Amino acid sequence: MRVLVVEDDARIARDVTEALGAAGFAVEHEPDGERAWFLGDVEDYDLVVLDLGLPRMDGLTVLRRWRANDRAMPVLVLTARGNWRERVEGIDAGADDYLAKPFEMAELLARVRALVRRSAGRADPQLRAGPVVLDTVRMQVSVDGVPKRLSPLEYRLLSYLMHHAGRVISQAELTEHLYAQDFERESNSIEVLIGRVRRKLGTEVIRTRRGFGYTVERDGAG
Repeated sequence: MRVLVVEDDARIARDVTEALGAAGFAVEHEPDGERAWFLGDVEDYDLVVLDLGLPRMDGLTVLRRWRANDRAMPVLVLTARGNWRERVEGIDAGADDYLAKPFEMAELLARVRALVRRSAGRADPQLRAGPVVLDTVRMQVSVDGVPKRLSPLEYRLLSYLMHHAGRVISQAELTEHLYAQDFERESNSIEVLIGRVRRKLGTEVIRTRRGFGYTVERDGAG
């Protein structure tokens, strides 16, 4: 899952970026409003954490332009505590949720996880596919109740496929959502990653649709 953090306060940006990275997300940070608008308009993010007080282009303008261009990724807006007008404006502009500063990092992570699940049509924080259970809160994967140790990138791959279970996902889409923009990857990196995850899980829950991509059957069907 790929997240863009748009925040010009260096300390907050660092803390949020580190926390999201530790929670299994591929995170990019942009402090400039105009640059953030461009990135959100041309790149595919699974979620954006958006501060409203930004240089060159304020957050509300950024958000309105994204929505006007039919950019539908979930957006969590950061607002000043007690500024209810700002929160109302953010929601009216197309925000999916808001969080007032200062905030607890655990709450931000919980809201991010919930927004990602909701955008994929999922409610339960535990995603299931056959014998495989992925706990999005604890970041744990098990097969028939036996814990499996995955690397952060392997976990991100399985999480994306299970969030979008029932849909065939191309290698290009996986590449777009698993890696940060500046991450260098080889042309066969997705195939290699899929192979590693299959071996560690010991089950064929990830199916190949030749010429199209990969899929996990929804709710364990098939």
